[in-house]
Amino acid sequence: MGSLESVIEKLLRGSSDQNFDFEDLRRVLKSMGFAERIKGGNHIFSKDGVVEILNLQPLGSKAKSYQVKQVRNLIVKYKLAG
Repeated sequence: MGSLESVIEKLLRGSSDQNFDFEDLRRVLKSMGFAERIKGGNHIFSKDGVVEILNLQPLGSKAKSYQVKQVRNLIVKYKLAG
């Protein structure tokens, strides 16, 4: 785990979607004010003002690459990364 700023930068760069830690992805979303519910292996994130609901599942200790892209697109769409 790196600093939160470096993790967000790595996420927004999009150069390592297949090698992104699931815990880092959770940490980014929580730092941006998303609420997390866990149901089985599903981590469901929601936030007031954001229409989409993210349903993420880990692949071992890594995040699934298409879900990393979903999170990046959501951050860009709603301008959540300052």
